This record gives sequence, structure tokens and C-alpha cells, in this order.
Amino acid sequence: MLGDVEIIRLVEWQGVYAPARTLVPGSSEQLWKENKGWLAPDHWCPDSDQAVVALQTWVLRSGGRTIVVDPGLGDGRERPGSPFHHWQSDFLDRLTRQAGVRPEDVDVVVNTHLHADHVGWNTMGPAGEWVPTFPNAQYLLPAADDFHFGPSNAYGNGLREDDRLIYEESIAPLHQAGQAVLWDGTHRIDARLTLESAPGHTPGSSVLRLDSGGERAVFVGDLMHSPVQILAPACSSCLCLDPVRAAAGRRRILERAAEAKELAIPAHFGGAGAVEVRRAGSGFTLGRWAAYQTR
Repeated sequence: MLGDVEIIRLVEWQGVYAPARTLVPGSSEQLWKENKGWLAPDHWCPDSDQAVVALQTWVLRSGGRTIVVDPGLGDGRERPGSPFHHWQSDFLDRLTRQAGVRPEDVDVVVNTHLHADHVGWNTMGPAGEWVPTFPNAQYLLPAADDFHFGPSNAYGNGLREDDRLIYEESIAPLHQAGQAVLWDGTHRIDARLTLESAPGHTPGSSVLRLDSGGERAVFVGDLMHSPVQILAPACSSCLCLDPVRAAAGRRRILERAAEAKELAIPAHFGGAGAVEVRRAGSGFTLGRWAAYQTR
């Protein structure tokens, strides 16, 4: 609990993902080795020099409503060349069994941005007949991402075939069902939760701020893939479309997190999954990790 908001974490997958300095270009070998004591095993596998990440969804209960943040990979998706091609999981079963939430109970779905691992469970199949997974929910989509990855911008300028598949499977059905709500700049969900644009990783990437009862958190999406980016905020991930802009946004978010004592909750941190940010000279360091259980 943070204030009056309950936070439930559902991990869909966790494991070694990519070589550490492939995932976070510009980060030094020395940086990883100097912090081996806490990076391993939740964030780094020293033996293989591979970064460890989690693919996870956050379920919030706020003001009598249920909000799902970044609903994972989805089942049965066409992802040629990806380890998650035709992925199958028990995500919906665990959503009900562990979080006590049925799909029809969800009031709001937040996509911090429109990458595959953040929108998969927006919809469910069979393949080719995708419909919204959460039939009563309002889906909040960053307008800039909807434009960039949608047909108006030829599915991300046609750079990746995956972008078209992702949009057609996980986004277009929301528009067809009348459940998509596009937003830009800021969007207030309720008195405790506010979305804020933080472009760079994608054109519309965003963060979700929580402020309740004097306690604060910021769900930062993919502004960070590894906690080494707290120590080296100038280093964007290899997945950022605009690394320079992403780095500027990351520093801004970290500065506010340190000043306002916000718990930073990134999309892909393993282990506890969330951490306090502290100032260290002109930079930042890590404070305490979150004290909640993984479900």
C-alpha cells in the first residue's frame, strides 16, 4: 500500500535478456563489475555478462477502481525472430487467482507506451479475431505512439514488421471497440494517479505518477531497463528510438524522484522491482528496495 493505493505486481517472465552493454550501450564494464554485489543475480548474470530483466504488469486499486498498467506480452502472438513468438502463459489465471481480478473487473488499462511487451494482453484471440481482454475498461494510449505505430505513420515508418503486427493485434481492436482513449501531455486518472508524457524511448512514452496520503511513486515504463541507468542516467537502452531525448527525460524523472521521495517503479527491474532514488553529488544512487512480495 502507498497511501490509499494498493499495488500488486504480476511477473509474466524474468530471465537473462541481452548482453549487458548491448542492452545499455555506453555503460562501462567497470560500472557493472563495481556493483556486482547487488546487481547479481536479479539484474545481471556476471558469468555470462547478460542483463536480467522482468516482464511484468502492475495492478492498482485506487478510489474503488482497478487499473492495469502495461499488460504484458499476450498469448499466441506473431513475433518472428523473438523468443516470445507464439508465447503462452497463465497470465489471466494468475490475474484472477493471485490479484483477485477478473478481466471484467478492470476499469482502466494504462499503456505507458506501445511496445509489444506492454500491450499484449490488451486483447485476446483466437489469432485474427482479437477483441479487448478487459471488456469494461477504458484503455489509455499515448496519442504520439498511436500515431507513430499506427497506419497514419505507416506502422513506425515501416522500420520493423513487428510494429504493424503489434498495432493490428493489440491496438486496432481497441479503436474498433470504442474503448481507446488517446491523450497527450498529462492525463489525470483520479485524485491519486496522473499520466505524464516522457518521450524518447518512443515518441509517446510516458510515466504514471502516484501521490496518496503523503506517499509517492512513479511508474517509469521503459525509461530504465536496468538499475545501472540510475547510476549512469546518460546511458539509454538500445531500444530507445531517441536516446538523447530519453536520457534527458530519465534525468528529469530521477531528479524529481530524489527530491519528492518517489518510489521508482520501472517496467523491467527484477528482484523487488522498485527502488528509492537518492542524490549522490551531481548524480544519483539507489536507496532501499521496495518491501512487497511478488505474486
